[in-house]
Amino acid sequence: MQRRVRAGIAGAGFMGSVHARAVRAAGGDVAVVAVTKHDPRSRVAALGAERVVESFVELLADDSLDVVHICVPNALHAELAAAALDTGRAVICEKPLATTVAEASALTDRARAAGVVNAVPFVYRYHPVVRLARDRIDAGHAGALRILHGSYLQDWLSRSRDSDWRIDAARGGASRAFGDIGIHWCDLMEFVTGHRITRLVANLKTAVPERPDIATVTTEDMATIMFETDRGAAGSLVLSQVSPGRKNRLWFSFDGEHESLAFDQECPEQLWVGTRDDVRLLSRGVPAGSTEADRLSVLPPGHPQGYQDAFTAFVADAYAALLGGSPEGRPTFADGLRAAVLTEAVLRSTREASWVDVPPVSVAHHRPTK
Repeated sequence: MQRRVRAGIAGAGFMGSVHARAVRAAGGDVAVVAVTKHDPRSRVAALGAERVVESFVELLADDSLDVVHICVPNALHAELAAAALDTGRAVICEKPLATTVAEASALTDRARAAGVVNAVPFVYRYHPVVRLARDRIDAGHAGALRILHGSYLQDWLSRSRDSDWRIDAARGGASRAFGDIGIHWCDLMEFVTGHRITRLVANLKTAVPERPDIATVTTEDMATIMFETDRGAAGSLVLSQVSPGRKNRLWFSFDGEHESLAFDQECPEQLWVGTRDDVRLLSRGVPAGSTEADRLSVLPPGHPQGYQDAFTAFVADAYAALLGGSPEGRPTFADGLRAAVLTEAVLRSTREASWVDVPPVSVAHHRPTK
């Protein structure tokens, strides 16, 4: 039996609690949690840490830690991740990896030089039917992909009285809807299809110009984006954090020469597959010739797996890498850098009201054209 990984978690908000549950489910121990003044004390207790400290410096001073999870506001990610890397420990940093391309690039280089395991939670890759879609595309079932489209819709900021630290550009970064959820969709699209966005045009909009504790909102509530890929596909994406009734609806449809593949994160047990002659729903857990889908399907059919299960699978893969394994599809700091590059392109396109080129970033999951 492999030893249990000992984790330190910075931040005890919603994401800190998600990480803590995933650590334990993946066979690790939550050794220490560093809290901030913003963390609800009721949630701190629920993390089940062996020890709670009041600063990140105290967390890093714990010599028993194998890995540090960073779950604090976005503007602190780069500073804390760099400090953790300097201790030689593995680092799992919440997205966005950093709020600027320069910081994300420096962290990626620093992690590579340190030779430590690093990861960014692009966890929607870990739904089994997402891997099934990827394998079907790689096997050629869809044929050449023509249009890649979808949306990511939420409603948690749909009321004018809703507020959160993410709205504040000083804490959350210059982009919110894209920087928070749009990068998830783009990562998923590029991971599943193997295509890379090369050009885009974006339009960002703020629906609620003033919110509690924030006099003037400068980050976007919604966005529409069109893009082109390196393999000749066209694409579109609609993002919103102000769509009533949409809790966390990440949806895509990747439409090819022979078949289209659609996935809805709020109904994660099925992959919709459409052809000219037939429409099928492929269910998780039913053998479909996908090794990765089978690996990630840990419950029998009819026992639904969801977001927390995907997060646990992500953490388990990061820990497997820490212990010497090489799981397929693990998102790293390079993927976080890719997200920062895309975010900067979206902001630049909005400022200039024009199409812009997206610089390439090398990531491990990019497959050669077949």
